[in-house]
Amino acid sequence: MPVRVLVVDDSGFFRRRVKEMLGADSRLEVVGEAVNGQEAVELAASLRPDVITMDIEMPVMDGITAVKRIMAAKPVPILMFSSLTTDGAQATLDALEAGAVDYLPKRFEDISRDRVEAAKGLCDRVHAIGSRGHAMRRPAAGATSRPTPSAPVARTPGLGARPATSGTRPAAASAAPAARPASTGPVRRGNYKLVAIGTSTGGPVALQEVLTKLPASFSLPILLIQHMPGSFTPAFAQRLNQLCQIEVREAVDGDVLKPGVALLAPGGRQMLLESRGGRQTVKITDIEGQNYKPAVDLTFSSIAKVYPANTLAVVLTGMGADGREGARDLKRGGSSIWSQDEASCVVYGMPAAVAEAGLSDYVMSLADVGPNLAKQA
Repeated sequence: MPVRVLVVDDSGFFRRRVKEMLGADSRLEVVGEAVNGQEAVELAASLRPDVITMDIEMPVMDGITAVKRIMAAKPVPILMFSSLTTDGAQATLDALEAGAVDYLPKRFEDISRDRVEAAKGLCDRVHAIGSRGHAMRRPAAGATSRPTPSAPVARTPGLGARPATSGTRPAAASAAPAARPASTGPVRRGNYKLVAIGTSTGGPVALQEVLTKLPASFSLPILLIQHMPGSFTPAFAQRLNQLCQIEVREAVDGDVLKPGVALLAPGGRQMLLESRGGRQTVKITDIEGQNYKPAVDLTFSSIAKVYPANTLAVVLTGMGADGREGARDLKRGGSSIWSQDEASCVVYGMPAAVAEAGLSDYVMSLADVGPNLAKQA
């Protein structure tokens, strides 16, 4: 059954372009279109689409207000179209905080210079978030009422939660330790020197959920890798810094790891960890041939050379498998891996890749990641 999509934009040209791209994919069906936020609210109620694509700036009612009203009435995954500017970044972050799950550049050339690839990127994103619609039935970010941490469980895509079984699985790679099921029971405290968190689709809200649960006394340095364009990361880091008790800022080349400071990888570049003269410093660089900028795999693998046995790596919601091979390098050295569970992910791609490779020590709900992390330092 195809994912049903409502397209919302005040530009007739842009609506036609989006409908053409989505209509060419058999997994998707455009069921309606709206020219402003008010129409979007009304059609969302009557058509009950699986996904809504939403512009931000529109007459009558803007996209952010429309997102708030739709999410308050009947939550549905909403993909925002954003301009890659400073103002566009702020507005997009506002939309994500209001309940939208993801965003794409409004200029498709910013997705890919190849029209076919750009269309595929749009369709893949819409299909991914549309297939995960139940994950939108969540409390708003920053809500104070949270469930108590539960025993982590192993999950299989498409199946309900099940306790992890005993025994071992075949080794994921010949040089790696035998893959083991995720542990159950209370999360043990580890001897960590660094926390590294990687995420993509749904990540901005997930990171806010996790980091706002850390106390000002949190004593471990943190590296954050979020798939995000370069024009967005300064605004995102600033917003997190305002909301969190710990310090959060965009990383710059040469940054030294500091207790209680979270460094966000700059969008469009790569963040590596190096050891220089007994100090652990961040290197910001450009590496060709990478699908993701920043890439979780690259950061994790560089960390494995510096803190092979003393890192806690966390893989949160996101499309694809970025983070799996870096997590494998960390696991090989003796570090610990946590991954978000299927039920609380916007897209169960990156965490699934890690869990299914037998690399996760714990699989847990997003609501449990922050409280469990706070106990580690």
